Amino acid sequence: MKLAGALVLLGAALLLTSGGDCGICPVIEKDVGLFLFGTPEEYVDYVAEYEDDPEVLESTESIKQCVDSTLTDEDKQNAAAVIEKVKANPLC
Repeated sequence: MKLAGALVLLGAALLLTSGGDCGICPVIEKDVGLFLFGTPEEYVDYVAEYEDDPEVLESTESIKQCVDSTLTDEDKQNAAAVIEKVKANPLC
């Protein structure tokens, strides 16, 4: 559950740094979606569009595999739900 909490905090931080309207940048939104629900190959391919360092891509795959083996589907749904609640908040 600690990893899920870290993901939620990461999502909140991304929201705060995404600009004046609090909306999530579409690139970040897709990244988070693939990170939570995509395959390791899909996620690494997406990151490779923006980063070509082999060490970074190797680490990306390791982190994604760790997340997939650690978080339950419920944990991933909860993290996604928090992001959706923040996006729906009228104060943003």
